[in-house]
Amino acid sequence: MSEPIGIDVLLEQVRSGYRRIAPRAAYDAAEAGTALLVDIRYAALRERDGVLPGALVIERNELEWRLDPRGSHRLPEATGHDLRVVVVCDEGYASSLAAESLHRLGLRRATDLIGGFQAWRAEGLPVAVP
Repeated sequence: MSEPIGIDVLLEQVRSGYRRIAPRAAYDAAEAGTALLVDIRYAALRERDGVLPGALVIERNELEWRLDPRGSHRLPEATGHDLRVVVVCDEGYASSLAAESLHRLGLRRATDLIGGFQAWRAEGLPVAVP
């Protein structure tokens, strides 16, 4: 049996499997229609801090079911395995694990936002108040 690795090592391993995206690049990709922003923050954070205009809100516990193109519970936006998904959490940690999970489903272009919603807001990018 192998030794436990801890969350910091796990994050490093997960993130080495794909290229993360900075807030401005994610904004530009979403505006160009080449990426789907997916906000996985829970409702209290969205209510407190606001939302990303145009982002699809899918709480973390439903993410795989909603974005699996072959799944019976998929959303209409889950158009195929080549969909470029940018997962957004509050600070960019949970989103890394979520992106890796989407990779396991075959969404090979899934990534996450470096620094999460807080970095987006700090960059001065649009935030809508719910």
